[in-house]
This record gives sequence, C-alpha cells and structure tokens, in this order.
Amino acid sequence: MNDESFQFPDVPLELESTIGELIERAHKVQAAHGRLRDLLRANRIVVGDLELEQVLHRIVDAAVTLVDAQYGALGVIDADGGLERFIHVGMSDDAAREIGHLPEGHGILGAVIDCDGPIRLEDLGADPRSIGFPAHHPPMGAFLGVPIRVRDATYGNLYLTNRADGPFSAEDEELVTALAATAAVAIDNARLYEQSRRAQRLSKALAEVTATLLAPETADAFGAVAERVVSLVDADLVTVVVPAGDGELLVDTARGVGADAHEGATMPADDSVVAEAISGGHIVSSDEVIGTSALGEQPTGGSSIAVPLIVSGTPVGALCVSRGAQRPRFSADDRGIVSEFAAQAGLAVALAWARADRQRLDVIEDRARIARDLHDHVIQRLFGAGLGLQALAARAPEHAVTIDRHIADLDAAIGDIRTAIFALQTRPTSESVRRRLLDVTTEIAPSLRSPPRITFSGPVDLVVIGPLADDVLAVVREALANVARHAQASTAEVSLTATMSEVVVIVDDDGVGIPPRIARASGTANLTARARSRGGTFVLERRDSSGTRARWHVPLAPVPRSSRQERSPDRR
Repeated sequence: MNDESFQFPDVPLELESTIGELIERAHKVQAAHGRLRDLLRANRIVVGDLELEQVLHRIVDAAVTLVDAQYGALGVIDADGGLERFIHVGMSDDAAREIGHLPEGHGILGAVIDCDGPIRLEDLGADPRSIGFPAHHPPMGAFLGVPIRVRDATYGNLYLTNRADGPFSAEDEELVTALAATAAVAIDNARLYEQSRRAQRLSKALAEVTATLLAPETADAFGAVAERVVSLVDADLVTVVVPAGDGELLVDTARGVGADAHEGATMPADDSVVAEAISGGHIVSSDEVIGTSALGEQPTGGSSIAVPLIVSGTPVGALCVSRGAQRPRFSADDRGIVSEFAAQAGLAVALAWARADRQRLDVIEDRARIARDLHDHVIQRLFGAGLGLQALAARAPEHAVTIDRHIADLDAAIGDIRTAIFALQTRPTSESVRRRLLDVTTEIAPSLRSPPRITFSGPVDLVVIGPLADDVLAVVREALANVARHAQASTAEVSLTATMSEVVVIVDDDGVGIPPRIARASGTANLTARARSRGGTFVLERRDSSGTRARWHVPLAPVPRSSRQERSPDRR
C-alpha cells in the first residue's frame, strides 16, 4: 500500500471544532506565557537597582516595553497632591523643551491622582476630563494610567499612551497593575537605601563640621557649616543669614553658585523665606510661603529651604539652602536632613564658640599677668635706676648732661611700658582708639626708618570715641604718611592726650623740617578742615631742635557723668 492510496477517515465536524478551539486556546496560553515572561523580565529590570533615580527610569522603560506603548511617564506626587517630578520616555529632549514646562497634574493626569485607581481610555482627547495638549505636544490616543502605592500611600502614577496594536486591553491593565506592585517594592527599597545613605552622609558631614570647628586654626564657623551643606543636599547655593539691626538681615556667609554676589549683601527683614524662618523659629520652604523669595530682593528663582540656626538656645540666624529653577525641588527628605543638620550644627558652633571664649579668657589672663609683672617689677627697677642716675649726676656735675639724657631715655621707656600695660589690660575691641592707633602705626611702620613711638595720656578710650576717634585716626595716619614721604626722619613720635575738655594729637619727627615756603598740600588742608569742623586748630611748624611738629587740637563739650559711665570700656 502506498501513501497515495491511503485516506484518513472522515473527522466529525464537532471534533474538528473542538480541535480548533484547543489550538486557539494553546495559542492564547502560549501568548499569555509570553506576556508573563515579559512581566517577569520587567520585574527583574525594575528591582535590579537601588538608586532611586535609576529605579524610576527603569519602571517607565519596563512598562513601555511590556505593553508596547509609544510614550510612557511616571509622575511622582507631592504632599499637596500635585506632580513633584515627571519622568518621561519616548519623547526626545528637544521635543520636551519645545513643549515647555512639564505636566503639573491636571486633566486626565489629575483624574488618575484623584481616583486612586487605573484609568483606561481608547481616545485620550475625547474624554471630557481632558484639558487638551499644549503647543508642540505629539498626538496621543489610547491611554492607560495606573497608580503606584507604597506603604498604603500613592507614591505616583504610571502613564502610558499610543499602544502599537490599538487600544489598551484589560490584560494590559492587569499586567501594568502587577508591574506597579513590583515597582512599589522597588521604590520602597530604593527610598530606604537612600535614607540610609543620607544618614551616613549626615553623620559624616556633622563629624567633619565638628572636627573643623574644634580645630585651633578655624575662625569661620558659619563657613564650615555652609560648605558641608552644599554637598549634603546637592544644593546650588547655601547662605547663613543673620540679623543686622535696623530691620535688616545680613548674608554673613555664602557658598556655591553666585556666592560672591550674595555674601555681605543686606535685605529687609520681611517678605523672605529666611525672615519667616528666623521669626517663626521653624523650617520654611519657598513652596509653602506664597509670594516670598529665598533672599528678599535676591531670589534664586528655584526651590529654597530656610531653617533657624540656634546656638546655645538662642536663634543667631538662618541656614538657607537653594536650588536653581531647572533643578528638582527639595523633597520632604531634603527638608528633614537640612533641619537635622542645622540642629546638630548649632551644637557644634556652640562648642566652637565656647572654646574660642575660653581661649580669649586665657589670653586675657596672660595679658593681665604680664601687665602686673611689668608694673610691679620692670617699671620699679627702671624707676630705681633713674633715681640712682639722678643721684650720680648730683655727685658728678661734669657728666650731668649725659646722665640727664639717659634719664630721659629711661622716662621714655617707662612711658612706653605704661602704654603697653594699659593696652594689655584693655579688652581688644574695635571701639578702642588705643588699639586702632596701634594698628595704624604698625601699618605705616614699614615705610619709616624705625617704628614710630606712640604714647597716650588721660582717659583716651573714654573720651575719644565715635566720629572723633575716626578723625584722630585720620590725623595720625596723614601726619605719619607725610613724615614717610617728606621728612627723611630717623624717628617719629605720636602722642595723644585727652582730658574732659580737649583732645590734642602731636606728631614729632627729627627729619629735615619744613622749608620756609611750602605749597599747601591737600593732606594738611584736610587736617585743618577736620580741626575747624570741631572748633579746633591744626599747626604744622619746625621744632626748636630739628624736624617738624604737627599739632592737632580740638575742644570738647562737657560729657555728662551718666554718659561717661555708659562709655567706659571697663564696665561689665
């Protein structure tokens, strides 16, 4: 029997139909198995990373591939129910830039947020909840939106459009819903991982700040704090703002983009995130305070956080952290880490300031001890030596002139030591005219042949204050500058005498003196003008021995006793 003569028996129609159904079911099962394999593959892709940013992009890529969509996106929901972030796939960066700002959670996207469940549409534009597309937006038809829930809260939503084979099916919805469940686990793991890493960075940053502030050479406590915050929360600009008085705030420290333009700037103590944080004593975000900027009239145009900086229980200013307009806005985790860092940094700053105070007290104690030793031992010995020389001069008149010259040198040395003792016993503040005059003479000394000698007489720091102190400093500076330029002097002496009725500044040199005829210089004219503005006089004349004397004299109005007590630098 050959094959051509063989014939199959007739198959009943019922059996043929059954076989067809079985084959169709087998194809469906095979297709279902294929889609399940696609789902498993998508799950493996989603859970294959712990970096949150990478996880979010992987979720969108996997969802687009799973249902063969043209466009996909993941919108992260913020605390107010809007879209905090919008990660899209399928649209080029150029197309996104042409559209402009990313979606904010209105229309169909807002409907997915509000209903907290899947939404599947055959035509996105035909739905009455749609608000249309902005200019340059690509056409979109079929739509599928599925929420991603993390720990019983909606973290965000998956949005898919333009399926290749027509509208999305119920099976597509089930697959994306299952993927969203896996995505929720992956997001939760990534967030926990990120929180762990942030805790490590916070601990490291606080350790670095504490070590830096407690180092002997560290003087800029706020600068050390700001530098660590820049990297801690990936900020563009970090500033420390402190009250400046008269209703203003001062940017004491700035680090990051545009720091030079902000540091040292002042602003009104209102209508800013920083002012709100300082006055309210709590963390404030630019997203929470409508109509305010980060730094008053100097906004960054992006997202900002301001948190009060409290040192030893007292608010000393605010730590302000900012990002540019094109950067992601600060999240709740960012706000938490900045707040915690500011609290811990305040403790570190308090420790650093306490250490600095202790060091200043040690210096003051050392200065007081040195002053006592100079007064009790050195001056007494020099005074005794002077008395001995006077007795010797009486017994040897032929050497009296030489001995008197040495006695005068001893008296001058005693005067210098007394000036040094007073300087050691006086607190070194910027208001002390003695300290400021010593700084002026130190500054000009390199231009002279020898450092100038300076002596004080009377209640100088009590009387010479405010604008008068500024005038005295200007007189001494100009007079010494003239000595350096014209006198060719070997020595120069400055004396400042203050009583309750007058102030006299005398600058002597042993140079060539002034010529008989001298053109009027602008410097001496300024000294004359300063004296006349206070009803005084300025005289520039030749000394009897050699050199030049500049004498600046101004009278003083009587100072009430109560004012003198308030101005005394020794009052505590």
